Amino acid sequence: MQIGLIGLGRMGANICRRLMKAGHQCVVFDINAKPREALAKEGAKPVGSLADMIKALGETPRAVWVMLPAGPITEEAIERLSALLQPDDIIIDGGNTFYKDDIHRAKILATKGLRYIDCGTSGGVFGVERGYCMMIGGPKKTVDHLDPIFAALAPGRSNVPRTPCRASGDPRAENGYIHAGPSGAGHFVKMVHNGIEYGLMQAYAEGFDILYNKSSQNLPQDERFLLNVPDIAEVWRRGSVISSWLLDLGAAALAKDPQLKNFAGFVEDSGEGRWTVEAAIEEAVAANVLSTALYARFRSRQSHTFGERLLSAMRFEFGGHVEGSESGESQSK
Repeated sequence: MQIGLIGLGRMGANICRRLMKAGHQCVVFDINAKPREALAKEGAKPVGSLADMIKALGETPRAVWVMLPAGPITEEAIERLSALLQPDDIIIDGGNTFYKDDIHRAKILATKGLRYIDCGTSGGVFGVERGYCMMIGGPKKTVDHLDPIFAALAPGRSNVPRTPCRASGDPRAENGYIHAGPSGAGHFVKMVHNGIEYGLMQAYAEGFDILYNKSSQNLPQDERFLLNVPDIAEVWRRGSVISSWLLDLGAAALAKDPQLKNFAGFVEDSGEGRWTVEAAIEEAVAANVLSTALYARFRSRQSHTFGERLLSAMRFEFGGHVEGSESGESQSK
């Protein structure tokens, strides 16, 4: 298939590469010419404006994937696209947009005859090799039309064991992507996914903080252990019930720098954790762990523990997220 891609940052550029590797044709745009030129050398067709992108997309209905930070920049791009596209064309938002904004946006675009898909996309900088786990919202007919795109981006079954007794359900789930439901459902599921991610990362951070501080001078001499934290992370990766990709990333960071000296422990939140807690409040669902994990990120901006340095390190290993500044201004992209 032919598809337009807007936003060629860490994930956007790698999404393009994975699609091209599967034989899809990509027309690419970014306000920065450098990533356009880099992808052009790999086979993509670069354009200098959104208008040029629409002209270059000859296959109808046109499909344009927007991979920009959630907020005004995404809103502006989609608004401009909606004025350029023709009825029946498709806009896909693969970023971390708030799901209620998706519901509202889909209704507005429908009045113009345009189709809208919200795609929660997980995979970080490793997605180009591992594939992207995708949670997709929007009309079934449109999702089915785009299936070759989603199938190419998804991880596939790989070496993940099949779930015993799984006799029904969407077969695409085993390949790493699902049609979650109507407009907004994709980003809602991804939002909760990120809220859970906060909780898992915080649990690892606190556990490793306890291990790290077992040599504290405040403990009785015979109760002090100088533990090899990198080795503990490594052994837990292998056969432990708490093994996970996040632990893999933490172990990689500790292997490089056991003291995590390159990390201050200042941890930003993308907004997804806040939205997850807000949804829990609206639904009157107890979310003790997820709420606490969010608040712990707020606390990290005041003083820093070894656990917070590990949390920062895991975020960097996962998606190249750079620590926020001490003033509270994020440097993450």
